[in-house]
Amino acid sequence: MSVLDVFTVAAVSAGAFFFLAGSVGLLRFPDTLTRLHALTKADNLGLGLIVLGLLPRVDGVLAGVKLVAIWLLALLASAAASQLIALAAKRPGPRA
Repeated sequence: MSVLDVFTVAAVSAGAFFFLAGSVGLLRFPDTLTRLHALTKADNLGLGLIVLGLLPRVDGVLAGVKLVAIWLLALLASAAASQLIALAAKRPGPRA
């Protein structure tokens, strides 16, 4: 195994660990805001590590740019969705 293989395995494994930690936080934390915090932080870091681990394996620069663009779009979508969920959770009144 080359150094790039070891780096890829380490980064993807660390990313999978953060995904798992975020899922455990989602299930274990007591209220909506702490669940959101655990999930968004861990998932964004996990996806970033997986993308970082996959970058040495891409065929060209365009494929690498696509991976980074997907990660950035996921960061934006996660931030927007968590803000909307947090605002809805803080709103007084009946919830479905």
